[in-house]
Amino acid sequence: MKFLHIEKEQLNALVTNQLNSFFNDGNLVDEALLEKYQEDTIDRLHNCFSHIKKPYFYENGQPIFNHLHGDHYAMYLYLLCNTIWRLDKNEKLASKVFLLNKSLHGIDAFYSLDLPEIFLFVHPIGTILGHAKYSNYFICYQNCTVGSTAEDRIYPVFEKEVALYSGASVIGKCAIGSNTVFGSNSFLLNTDVASNQVVLNSYPHNRIIINKRKIIEVCFNDNY
Repeated sequence: MKFLHIEKEQLNALVTNQLNSFFNDGNLVDEALLEKYQEDTIDRLHNCFSHIKKPYFYENGQPIFNHLHGDHYAMYLYLLCNTIWRLDKNEKLASKVFLLNKSLHGIDAFYSLDLPEIFLFVHPIGTILGHAKYSNYFICYQNCTVGSTAEDRIYPVFEKEVALYSGASVIGKCAIGSNTVFGSNSFLLNTDVASNQVVLNSYPHNRIIINKRKIIEVCFNDNY
């Protein structure tokens, strides 16, 4: 079972053509330059997908990447722009890939943002991920926000296994324990949350209850 639905060269050509169509600024992206980052990007993507057990991420027990699946492609483009930044600090090229992802999928996941090795986007339109500390098994849905307050620029710290459902926002100095779920439209500000909790409602009137289900059992195929 092949991981990529199209050949690596076709994927590289696709992204190059999209970048040059969206950002025709007189400085065309060279296909050979972009190819330089594909191997590392695809390795990172394969590693991430191999831990995910949601439908459409695997066939016959093997991980698959479909460039025509929006969540797949959004995750790939984030990893591509982040790989470009990690390896060469090529700000112009990384910016173009970041903006392509933002244009196609409505997600703001900046190229210098360090998401963990294992994460999951679920139709993440309208989601903005700031420079928080993220850990493995991080999940975000649509219209989520992770950010800092304007006053102190301190971002949240997430332990393993955290899920942000639609409309959830986590802002400021927040230490979030493992196996924590943020319910739809919840909002947390400058507040710590222990492990194994569900966060509901909006600050300062949050309701926090025990989480009786393991996130890792819902979306991922790992046990530890």
